[in-house]
Amino acid sequence: MGARAGHALAAAGDAAHQAGRWLRGAPGTLVWLGILLVTEIISGRLSPEALHDVLGARSTNLDHLASDPVHVLVVSAFWLAGGTWLSYAVLFLVFVATTERWLGTGRWLVVLATAHVLATYVSQGVLALWIHLGQEPASEAHTLDYGVSYALAGCQAVLTWHVARPWRWAYLAALLAVYTTPLLVDVDFTDVGHVTAALLGLALYPLTRGMGEPWDPGRSWRRRRAGVTRGFTRT
Repeated sequence: MGARAGHALAAAGDAAHQAGRWLRGAPGTLVWLGILLVTEIISGRLSPEALHDVLGARSTNLDHLASDPVHVLVVSAFWLAGGTWLSYAVLFLVFVATTERWLGTGRWLVVLATAHVLATYVSQGVLALWIHLGQEPASEAHTLDYGVSYALAGCQAVLTWHVARPWRWAYLAALLAVYTTPLLVDVDFTDVGHVTAALLGLALYPLTRGMGEPWDPGRSWRRRRAGVTRGFTRT
């Protein structure tokens, strides 16, 4: 019993060490999460009216994209739209940090910028078309549009190329189901943006060439089980 407890403690210590080393390999993700935590705290301390004004000034809507695009495209990515910081932290550590560790910070930034910027322009372009056709009111040109979800979708999609076959196709099917299902229910411009960001992430396959062997979930699981079995059978 004592030997097993010792092995369990050693395994826990090793897991903590590995987690720390893993996080240090994604400095951009950690900085981004830190900024998002600050803006989330600020959001919680503002009145609804003041928060609306703050977010409105940082929104990538049609009005701001025409008058001050660079500013709003940058600052809009540091405020959360829906959900809690903790829920986004989990998603960031699973998908965004993994992308940064795999591709390196430079290529990771290319993925983020491509998905965030181009998906914003495509979704707002669709909204402009709907306004022109009379399907949306002209006031939608000043709508709130901010958040990290397009960049997150881009990271999730580019990770398709990090997963070994046949697991890759199951991952891709799940990803497409998540982002295309809303288009069949009650589509809005953000749904268009999410699908666009995912497609852009998939299109960035050339960026992933030469970045090592794909991750094989089956092999990783077998190795982990074998390691645990050996640990608990030692005397």
